[in-house]
Parts: sequence; structure tokens; C-alpha cells
Amino acid sequence: MGDKLVIVESPAKAKTIQKYLGRGFRVTSSMGHVRDLPKRDLAIDVEHDFEPSYEVTKQKVVSELRQAARSADAIYLATDPDREGEAIAWHITEAVNESQRIPVHRVVFQEITRNAVLQAIQTPRTINANLVQAQQARRVLDRLVGYQLSPLLWDKVKRGLSAGRVQSVAVRLIVERERAVEAFVAVEYWTIEADLLKEGGTAPRDAFKATLIEREGKKLDKFAIGNQEQADAIVADLANAAYRVQKVTRKDKRRSPAPPFTTSTLQQEAGRKLGFSAKKTMTLAQRLYEGIDVGGDEGTVGLITYMRTDSTTISAEAQAEARELIAQRFGQEYLPEKPPVYRAKAKGAQEAHEAIRPTSSSRLPDDVASKLERDMLRLYELIWKRFVASQMAPAIFDSTTVDIATLSQNQSQPTTPPPYLFRATGSVLKFPGFLAVYNVSLDEGEEDEDSERRLPLLAEGNGLDLLQLLPIQHFTEPPPRYTEASLVKELERLGIGRPSTYASIISTIQDREYVSLTEKKLIPTTLGRVVTDLLVAHFPKIVDYDFTSALEQQLDDIADGSKAWVPVLRDFYGPFQETLATAQREMRNVKREEIVTELVCPKCTQGHLAIKFGRNGEFLACTRYSKEAQADSCDFTSDFHRNSDGQIVLAKASAPETSDVMCNLCGRPMVIKKSRFGPFLGCSGYPECANTRRIGKDGKPVPLPLPTGVACPKCSEGELLQRRGRFGRPFFGCSRYPKCDYVTNSLEELAPVTTTSAEPAPPEGEVAKKPTTKQRANTAKKPVETKKPAAKKSAEAKKPAAKKRA
Repeated sequence: MGDKLVIVESPAKAKTIQKYLGRGFRVTSSMGHVRDLPKRDLAIDVEHDFEPSYEVTKQKVVSELRQAARSADAIYLATDPDREGEAIAWHITEAVNESQRIPVHRVVFQEITRNAVLQAIQTPRTINANLVQAQQARRVLDRLVGYQLSPLLWDKVKRGLSAGRVQSVAVRLIVERERAVEAFVAVEYWTIEADLLKEGGTAPRDAFKATLIEREGKKLDKFAIGNQEQADAIVADLANAAYRVQKVTRKDKRRSPAPPFTTSTLQQEAGRKLGFSAKKTMTLAQRLYEGIDVGGDEGTVGLITYMRTDSTTISAEAQAEARELIAQRFGQEYLPEKPPVYRAKAKGAQEAHEAIRPTSSSRLPDDVASKLERDMLRLYELIWKRFVASQMAPAIFDSTTVDIATLSQNQSQPTTPPPYLFRATGSVLKFPGFLAVYNVSLDEGEEDEDSERRLPLLAEGNGLDLLQLLPIQHFTEPPPRYTEASLVKELERLGIGRPSTYASIISTIQDREYVSLTEKKLIPTTLGRVVTDLLVAHFPKIVDYDFTSALEQQLDDIADGSKAWVPVLRDFYGPFQETLATAQREMRNVKREEIVTELVCPKCTQGHLAIKFGRNGEFLACTRYSKEAQADSCDFTSDFHRNSDGQIVLAKASAPETSDVMCNLCGRPMVIKKSRFGPFLGCSGYPECANTRRIGKDGKPVPLPLPTGVACPKCSEGELLQRRGRFGRPFFGCSRYPKCDYVTNSLEELAPVTTTSAEPAPPEGEVAKKPTTKQRANTAKKPVETKKPAAKKSAEAKKPAAKKRA
């Protein structure tokens, strides 16, 4: 009788679960996905219900799993409890259970603890086809968008770029916020503040501040006092005024705790309180979930529940344990009458899942401090405090509002309404409640309305002494730039992306250099702006917030079984194809994207400098550059940087570094130069000698072309030289390039050279131009007669020679 095979994603998770299941079970890992769409092509059959063509991505892992499955009585798939985990389970089944004779069970648990794992094994289910189809629909959608939009970006902006259904929307948010900051015009406004003292009081204990809110019964809005003249006029009018308490309002103000963490709020709060990126937060949370060796009888145990969730639901058992802890540590008064119930605010939240919480609230942060790395402990403490606080009673503040009327010099009683009315507010913590454990951090620009401000004991009719009257100038502030935390918050508010995607979205847009992180602020690069503008102009729906959110909702509908995945894709793909075809026509004659600056070219003084995008990033080039090397063209290029004011500063010119390589044409030393494609060697005798040589990935010069002694069959004047293409594969080209563009992958039975042309070989730094249609036709009319090789040519050799060379 064989063991039961349990398959999870990661080795760490497997180790923890193996300890709980013991003998009779073998727990192994798939190391994540075992199948995916191939990278080399679209792999989606759009003509036949968008059928994806998957391939095994981890052949060795799959072979090992197949071997283990053959000797197993049953397979238990214990992958993560979300759509991605369900899809991984399905892919494992498809790749591993070839005979389909072995029973396959799906087990799900929200936390990796002994009870949760054993209960899941005892209550297995089948793979949820709806969840698998929702994940597959998302994958297919992303492939359709990415693989068909990205080539347009390569052609018009820069090779290697990518467009994404969600990432492009995230970049647009950042670009539009930056432009709002740049377009912002500050508006001046003034406030009048009075520093007052209770009559007979002693400063500073009885001093407080009040702000002017009304004038002759009319409320003053934010911009009512627009300049210094208006402010000075009010100060002059109050020169001899007296101040008296007109009204005192006291009430208790309750402040409820925040709900336990979801993925979004955890990333936000870890960013604000701990300074963690979204990616770092999720990496640490994954380790806390999969299991930590805490020693003692417990050994390895998961410390938190599953960390990819948009639900704020808490199990009854977890709430009961937390209430018991709160009563013991803080007292009964810190417990609400009933356990609180929280509802998620995120669009499409899956309430069936649990919030992120400690697997046991009685496992205090101090208890595991010696077992955790510093940052892991800080994150665990944050999760523990937030959860425990969420189960505690509200904090109560003693809130006081005091209205203060002004009296003219001859008045004994204030009029109604008074000439001027000031207001002072105070808030004193009366009962800490959940604040004894945790307080939520604020985003930039937010104010804590419950921050403590004490007022002296005042009663209606009390006279007040004026210490000073202050006119204060203010200016409106631009909208704050996005941080990782606030971007996640905005994506969640708009319903774009899901818990499992936030960290990868932010990481991807930075890796693609669409966005940079500067002083914890997300700033769009020039590349990010250019790509966003191009997508908005030609694919407005793809980067539309409401459209993207609605599409996310349809994916949720597929997950809960209310929609089928193929019609959803069909409704999307038809209009998308039409838009794509229109964009391709419109962009056919559009030149490559560049941003022309006001800087004059320092070399020719006639053109301007434009920001262009090369393999190694942005660079400046003269607008008078021409590929045809016309007499009036200018080849000036330069690196640059931006100063603190955002102005472009050209890189200082430096003398080329001399290498120990000698020019193979004239014998002079070669120098290291830099182009948009990276470093290369150029002859120090330029312009008399324009020879160049490429530098390989190993930092060494690419070997020179090797003579073959074979005459060029096209021009009969040059010799075929052996060269190596961009990927290291050999090919043979005429030594008279570019006058003769003949290339071939094989020299079989071509005639040897009788007289070698004195024409120099094409410079190594140059890339052969692809032959035109006319050239290819002419070449085809004069075929070279050679014997057909006995061996079958490789697929690589069958590729057109021009493509090979490029």
C-alpha cells in the first residue's frame, strides 16, 4: 500500500505540512507553476474559443512528481486557497496524473497549523473549475494585450518594452498625478488666529488658540481672506476688541478600531509604518505564512493566515481566542459587548476568505522575537497588533468646542450675531480602548482629527485676554505624489487588480523603467509618459479606469460561476482587434517617439536636442541626424541627467579611454566609445579611419571576421568572411558589404577565391541592413548552383539570411 502524495507550491510549506501529517503521507512541492504559456509566441487559438497551448516549464520537477504519483494511493493538492492556487493544482493534475487512475483531491486551508491541515485532509473537495477558468481568462487576456500591444511600442518607442492590461493603467495613474502636480498653481489664502488666555489664568496652562470662522454672522470659507490687505484690515478692526466665551459644547466622541488587515491595507500600513515596499511586505508575509520554527513542542508552524486576501472576515474561533487574551491583559472594559463584524470596502471582495491575522493571538510578538529576523518580527508585530486592536472596544474622547464672540470697546454684552466669531476645539482621550494596542498611520495630507488638544475649563460668559492676534498666510498644496502605499489604495478603490497582483504591478512598472522611486514617491520617467500618451491616444479603452475595473468584475463573475469565460473574452477581443488594426494603420507613418527639448545642439548649433530611447536608457540626440548620412546631418549624442528642478543637464564630455586593441585596418590604437547600443571600439584615427569593433557581453572585443577563401557568388569580387551574429551563431558575408549584401549560413561547394578583393570588410560596429524586396528578387533571379546537402538543414539554417544577420 502506497503513501498519499500531498503536493504544495514551496519546499518551506512542504516541510511544515509533512511534520503535521507524519507517516502514510509524502509531502513534496511543485516549486510554483509547472505549466505556462510559452514565451516564444502568442499560444492562444483565437479562432477556437481562445484555447491556450500550455507547455511544461519545469520538466525535472514534473518528472519527479510523476514518479512519486505512480507509487501513491491518492494525490492531495494543497496549493494556496485562491484562484492562482486553484490553477496551479489543475496544471499539476494535467501534467502529472497521466493515467488519470489515481484519485485526486483538492484540500484548502487558510493557515498552516496542525488543526487546519488535518481538518482539510479529512474534508477534501474537487478542483473548482470556475476558479481555474477565472485565472485562465486573466492569463489569456494579459497575453492577448501584452503580445499584441508590445510590438507597437518596440517599433515606435524602444525594443523590449511591454504593455499590460493592469500595469499600463497603473502607470497612467502616476503620470496623470505628476501632471496634476506640474500644472498646479498655488492659491493664496489667510487665516486669523487668536492666542487667548482664560481671564485670571496663568500662561501657558490656561492659554489656547482659536481661529476666526464668522464675520457678522457669515461663515468664512477657506478663501474668504485672499490676501494680506484683507487680513490686515480685519486685524486693524479687532485692535481694541474684547473676547468673551459665547458657547461651550462638550460631548463624548467614539473612535472605532480599524478592521484586520487585507492584502491592500497590510501593504499600505507596512509602507507607512515600517517603510517596506509592497514586494518586501509580501515576501516576508509569505515566510510567516509558510512556517517558522518557534522551538518547543510546536516546532515549525505558520504564524499568520494566508496573506493574499481582500476579506476582513474573522473565524469565530479566532475571535474567541482574541477576546480571552484582551480580557486577561487589559480587562473586561476593553471588550465590546459582541465581537465586531467588518465588511470589506474593496470592489469584488471575497468574503468567504479570512483577513490576515496571527494563527494564534496568544502567540505574542515577544514570544517569537528570538526566532524571527528583525523585519519579519516587525511585520508580525504589526499584524498581531492590528488584529487584536480590531477586536477591542472603541476609544472615547472628551471633545469640547468653544465659540468666542468679540465685543467692541464700548460693549458690555455681545450682539447677535457678533462682529467676529472665533472657535477653539479640544479633544482629550477619556478611555484608550483599542489605542492601548494600535493606532493607524495616516497618508500624506491627512490629519488626525482625534489628536489630543487640551482646552482650559471654560464656561459661557467667561472673559478672555488676548495674548496676540496672528494673520497667517497659507498656500494651497498640490496633490501628493503616489507612494507605493497610496497607489495600492487607489488601485483597490478603483477595483483594478486583485490582492495577488498589487506587488507585482508596482515591481513591474519600476523594472520596466516607466516609474522611478524617489524619496518613497513614485515618479513617472520620460519613457513612462511617452508610452502612456501613445496608449491613451490609440488604445483609450485599454487604459481606461472604468473599463479595466469592469473587466476585473467580469473575471470575478467567472470565478463565482455567474459568467462563462469564453464569451467574456470574445466580447473583449473583437473590439480590441478593431482598435489594434486602426492603430497599426494610423501609426504606420508615425516616426519613432522622441521628445524635442529647447536645448540647441552644441555641435552643429542648428538643430535641437531630442530625448530618445535606446537599449541602455534615455539619451540626447540632435534632431538633424539622418540615417542616410546626408551632408547637413549631425550625429551628436550625449548622456544626460536631470537636476533637482527637473532641468536637463548634459553629461560632461570625457576623453575616450584607450584600449590595448590595435586597429586591424590602420594599426593605430582603438578607443572605447559609447553608443545607444552600449560600448564599442573605434579607431583613434577617426575620421581618417572609421573602423569599429563590437564589444561582447564578456567585455572583450568580438573576434574579427575570418577569411574563407571562397568567392562571393553574387558580386564575384569580394570574399566571403565568417562572422558571428548577435546571438553568437556563425554566418558568412561578402567582404564588400555594404556594396554587396550577400549572406549565407553555409559554404557548401561554393567556389574558392582566386583573387581576394582589396575592399575592406564592413566595420564590426555596424549592423547589416536588411535587403529590400527588390534586392531579394534580383538575388533570387541569379541562383548559385550548389549540391543539395546530404544532411537535413537545421531549423536555424532555414531562417532567411537577412534575418539571421539582424
